Amino acid sequence: MALGPRLDLRQSQSLVMTPQLQQAIKLLALSNLEIEAFITEELEKNPLLEAGAGEGERPESGSDGPEGAADFAEDFEGGDGPDEPATADRLMETGDAGADAPLDVDYDAEVFQHDSIADAPRGLDGGLGLDLAASGGGYSEDGPDFSGMAGELSLHDHLLAQAGSCLSGGDLAIAAMIVDLIDEAGYFTASLLELSQRLGVPLFQVERVLGVVHSFDPTGVGARTLAECIALQAREADRYDPAMARLIDNLDLLARGALPQLRRICGVDEEDMADMIRELRGYDPKPGLRFGGTRIEAVTPDLFIARTRAGWAIELNAATLPRVLVNRNYYVELASGPQDKAGKAWLADCLASANWLVKALDQRQRTILKVATELVKQQEAFFTRGVEHLRPLTLKAVADAIGMHESTVSRVTSNKYLSCERGLFELKYFFTSAIQAADGGDAVSAEAVKSHIAKLIAGEGDDILSDDKLVELLKARGFDIARRTVAKYREALGLGSSVQRRRQRALSQHAA
Repeated sequence: MALGPRLDLRQSQSLVMTPQLQQAIKLLALSNLEIEAFITEELEKNPLLEAGAGEGERPESGSDGPEGAADFAEDFEGGDGPDEPATADRLMETGDAGADAPLDVDYDAEVFQHDSIADAPRGLDGGLGLDLAASGGGYSEDGPDFSGMAGELSLHDHLLAQAGSCLSGGDLAIAAMIVDLIDEAGYFTASLLELSQRLGVPLFQVERVLGVVHSFDPTGVGARTLAECIALQAREADRYDPAMARLIDNLDLLARGALPQLRRICGVDEEDMADMIRELRGYDPKPGLRFGGTRIEAVTPDLFIARTRAGWAIELNAATLPRVLVNRNYYVELASGPQDKAGKAWLADCLASANWLVKALDQRQRTILKVATELVKQQEAFFTRGVEHLRPLTLKAVADAIGMHESTVSRVTSNKYLSCERGLFELKYFFTSAIQAADGGDAVSAEAVKSHIAKLIAGEGDDILSDDKLVELLKARGFDIARRTVAKYREALGLGSSVQRRRQRALSQHAA
């Protein structure tokens, strides 16, 4: 065969990840609060986007609007009809931002007036039984509560204020350095010798200043060990006698439950030992935690689920979903003005980007609702009867049921929470591994097994259950589970072994 140049015409297919497709995939994995931050950035970059109710065009009756986001009570039995809007997967497959119909809908239109439980005039829950006050989505009858918005005083600020009132000069500088080296639990975590060398001052001066810090509130702050922390609190309570000092020096024996040995060391009888243990229980091993160094933010649910007469109502939390519109009047005004070729191209890109963003946000809501609907259908026993009836579930099972890819379901369930009458749960919580039933029946969820283990240990009484005994009891309830798995689940629940629980019960009875 001769070698030479020639021209060939071939057809091939390839998947190109355009910026719009990457944006749609990114939006799926974001929570409502992260979406709000993302939209804020887009509003700054695109002049055709505006937040809230704008002057954008209202879609025609046949256009693709956000009705699906408000229709949260769709029938579980209904499938994908011919008129059902495209899913996020289908949107990513087509991915033509220029051809997508704009969704810059005026949400203040009457047809979309009740697109969230916060907008309904039938009380705070819109007649769905969703308590906004309990879920953090509403206000009390007296208006919003701003009592918890003020910043809390940190432990370091509290200690520095006390140091400034009783120290000055070099001692105040040493105290400030010591306070900086105190962790959130209230313990001094550095070496006094290294600190004295770093500051270039005698060791006894650093020790003296640390002694002053030990007198600060809360009592026990600045201690280097647990024994020192307890001793400082015992001195403050005027209970640091020789017997208590020996007890504090032997806290390891107390943890092991060696009460006869402790009585010999301390030289006390059983009644005095019980009184000393009761005294120790009243001390705070981590005094610094009384002060808020960092503010703990409450989790905001992305979905609300409630039971109605017609079935389960599933709704997105519209209070955390910003409304984005395309200002088409502004676009017409800019397009009708004088502009060069580059300006027209830029304006067209802005319009296409704005249309795509609104479309992608709408499809994101539809996809989340579709996944949540299937999730409630699969785990309906959990919502009606509790965690013991949680079924084993995989991402693939949900993806196959709704006709989406497994990776799409994974993105939808990431960093998102639902609020129901049983509490607040992450969507990932409902995907658990399976435990084979002992009688050959349906497999059960690992979370359900954990719930049974916790209940068995909570009701064990004086007869402490070993892991082997737990295996027998669980097998009697229909769970075929190994001893090592029971131990793993018990430790995951924060429950000690039978030896630890027996020792803890003995100490509690002795102190009582």
